[in-house]
Amino acid sequence: MSEVSGAKGIQDILWKAANRLRGTMDAAQYKEFVLGLVFLKYVSDAPGGFRVPAEARWDHLVAHSAGDIGRRLDDAMDAIMRENPALGGVLPKIFARGGVEGATLRELVTLISDARFAGAGQDVLGEVYEYFLEKFARAEGKRAGEFYTPASVVKLLVDVLEPFHGKVYDPCCGSGGMFVQAGRVHGRDIAVFGQEGNERTWRLAKMNLAIHGMDPDGIGDRWADTFADDRHPGLLADFIMANPPFNMSGWARREDDPRWAYGIPPRGNANFAWLQHMVAKLGERGSAGVVLSNGSMSSRLSGEGEIRRRLVEDDLVSCMVALPGNLFRTTAIPACLWFLSRDKGARRGQILFIDARGLGTMVDRTERVLTDADVARIADRYHGWRGTAYADVPGFCFSASLAQVAANDHVLNPGRYVGAASAAEDPGAEPAADRIARLTKELYAQFEESARLAAAVREQLGKLDG
Repeated sequence: MSEVSGAKGIQDILWKAANRLRGTMDAAQYKEFVLGLVFLKYVSDAPGGFRVPAEARWDHLVAHSAGDIGRRLDDAMDAIMRENPALGGVLPKIFARGGVEGATLRELVTLISDARFAGAGQDVLGEVYEYFLEKFARAEGKRAGEFYTPASVVKLLVDVLEPFHGKVYDPCCGSGGMFVQAGRVHGRDIAVFGQEGNERTWRLAKMNLAIHGMDPDGIGDRWADTFADDRHPGLLADFIMANPPFNMSGWARREDDPRWAYGIPPRGNANFAWLQHMVAKLGERGSAGVVLSNGSMSSRLSGEGEIRRRLVEDDLVSCMVALPGNLFRTTAIPACLWFLSRDKGARRGQILFIDARGLGTMVDRTERVLTDADVARIADRYHGWRGTAYADVPGFCFSASLAQVAANDHVLNPGRYVGAASAAEDPGAEPAADRIARLTKELYAQFEESARLAAAVREQLGKLDG
């Protein structure tokens, strides 16, 4: 048997193992299946701070794989959770009932044995885990939005907010990617607090934090709906980063909820429920970065425009960023970033608008990523605005007064404020073919949004008729 170490070699081996499961279970299940085995192999090779009993070690499992290997793997997960309370209820016990034949499971164990984590370091496992999350997100398509935010979007949120100290919160934390990115450089200086409503995704997040040397207790002892069961009452965070489900309907709404300080969000769309929940969690000098659909910047349906107006007038909105299309494989809905702040310093009474729709690079026919240079361009502009080194750039950014925003009916689309750039002002302008493809996708997404709004209006009219 030839062992392989290093992130790239391990990734190749483990993805081959994952592909061996295709057709035997759905992507959501084999994600948990393979990542559970990856975690088990890692703690056997390089236990670090984990206690691994003899019966849970990989070499013991391989030596006894001729028997009921599924049961042995489940027992190994149990043993590790007993010895490591922070992992209690987290590791998957699905191998004896996972629908995988014993021969296939033994083949997987043999294949994964070639991945050598000993001496590779925690960072290598972290890279492997994130690689898998991204690959599974591609495999799951739309459903992946519940656990995966594109890495370049996470990096942009982190580089703008710089959440490197204090309490960092994510009310819909998915697999924990925001925390991992925030903790890359200064992980020991932050305390993470999160919540996740999906059981499988909650387990992924707990494993992800443990793998990266972060405290998995920060996302609670169970999964729960943030609106129905806030698991962090009283928390006031220094930083909040989140990518909530876009335009979520049918959410757990109570009209007397104290979080709705700026207005009761409509039952048919939770965008402004998420925003107000985060405002309620912001500490005295806290700041937040939130990914939302573009509709949140201009919608007036069911009181949303009034909530937005009050947020603006309370001087909570510091920056709005219009993102390019095709960043999210999981949805065609165009997205934006809301940056909120309790303390805008010298920029009180102003909002920075950044139109980044022309940025990014297409990595294939359907997916765009923000390059490091794109992220730096946006983050540097924001930090310059918060300091003194700032000037408006036509077509890209504009600092507007609250009076100017009010004159635009509190619509927050950056395109309404930044104006147009000439070719000389913007030598990196988006190629025509890319622009046509992006605008076409945005048009279809607007059709979808229009249909949703029409349905909501019909529902309201039906109530009036009744």
